[in-house]
Parts: sequence; C-alpha cells; structure tokens
Amino acid sequence: MPTILVSPLSAVEATILRDAPSHMVTLLSPEHMIETPAGIAPDRHLRLGVNDVAEAWAGDTPPAVHHVSQLLDFGRGWDANAPMLVHCWAGVSRSMAAAFIILCERAGPGHERAIAQAIRARAPHAAPNTLFVQHADEMLGRGGRMREAIAEIGRGRIVAEGERVELPLSLHLP
Repeated sequence: MPTILVSPLSAVEATILRDAPSHMVTLLSPEHMIETPAGIAPDRHLRLGVNDVAEAWAGDTPPAVHHVSQLLDFGRGWDANAPMLVHCWAGVSRSMAAAFIILCERAGPGHERAIAQAIRARAPHAAPNTLFVQHADEMLGRGGRMREAIAEIGRGRIVAEGERVELPLSLHLP
C-alpha cells in the first residue's frame, strides 16, 4: 500500500531498515541538517533546512513558500511504489505538516478535513506546523480548508518525541 511514514530523527535508521523507503524528506534546522543515510539514494532525499516556527519573524529560517514548492515538486516525483519517509527532529510538527501537504495534494481538493482527522486518529501527538500548512493552502488554492482542518484537530498530545506513524495515501477515503 502506498504509504508516507512519519518519524522522529531518532527512528530514521530503524525505519529505513524496516520499511525500505524509496524517498526521504528531512526537515531540520539548517545547523542540524544530516547527510543522506545509507539505504536512500541521494537524489531521492530532499533536505529542507527550516526552523519549526509558526510565525515568519520567529526564526532565522521559517517555513517559506520555496520550501513548500520544493516539497510539492519532490512529492510529485515519488511513484509511491515504496514508502516515503518524512522526518523532523521530533516527528510532531514539520514532518506532520509535510505529510499532510503531500497527502492533500495527492487527494485533491475537498479532502483536507478527512485527511487531518485521519492523521489525528493515527498520531495523537501530531501538531502540523501551521505556517507550512498556510503556505501550502495558498499555493494549492485550497481557500483556507487546509488551515481550517489543522485548526480543527487542535494541538494534539504534547510529547517530547513522536512515534513512527504510517499514513496511507488513501487517508481521505471513508
């Protein structure tokens, strides 16, 4: 089944060994960026140096339109024959936003709420980065539906680190 795997940095190696993803997205602060791990081809590893902040003024490298553009382009290049691994430091905010964005684009308009609710059901700790989602909502022409869906599911359970989560591409289906 085509799946996006979301994990914290601490679970990346084990996830690669267990699930053999074909593509990987790393969302870490620029000063903490990692090299491409064994098991992932360098051209199938998107490394986005971005801080986990919800306001554009609140960090040196806040999520920006060009980050979302790179993420969407990378996601379009994934054939979904093997899982995609998306991770950030804790597997809670940046990576959950990136997975939500890719899932929303793949599903098409009108599925934002169902996808957000399915993410919440699988990941009680998920707190997708709202600035990332805001930029994607505007870029994908969703008229605020992506932002509203994330606001509706709320912050989630507060944790220091999330768990590995499987998000099938079919999350928008009943």
